[in-house]
Amino acid sequence: MIQVKSALPKLASGGFGVLTAFLVTSAYAFASPVEISGKEIAFDRSKGNCLACHGFPAVPDALQTGDSGPPIIAMQARFPDKGILRAKIWDATASSATSFMPPFGKHQVLSEEEIDKVVDFVHSL
Repeated sequence: MIQVKSALPKLASGGFGVLTAFLVTSAYAFASPVEISGKEIAFDRSKGNCLACHGFPAVPDALQTGDSGPPIIAMQARFPDKGILRAKIWDATASSATSFMPPFGKHQVLSEEEIDKVVDFVHSL
């Protein structure tokens, strides 16, 4: 007589692993998103990418910065009115038609919240 081993225990343990992985993944999907800082947005190549054009002399970890835009330093002295700095980041072409700075707000590259975070970061330098 041939004995056939039941595959049920193996299926049950494998199914449990898949179910556990699904539940863990689902828990992360419903967790609140990680808060992204203005600095992270400004330095992110797919977002602000400020490093491509601007130097950040006061930020030690701002590596391989560009020099085609003005250095980001003494921003509170240069922009005592934070609203003017925000307007420039939102659409620099509004105040200077020949500006090559991307209009981050006008072209919806950054959300309003992201622009506010970048402005807070840049203004703090």
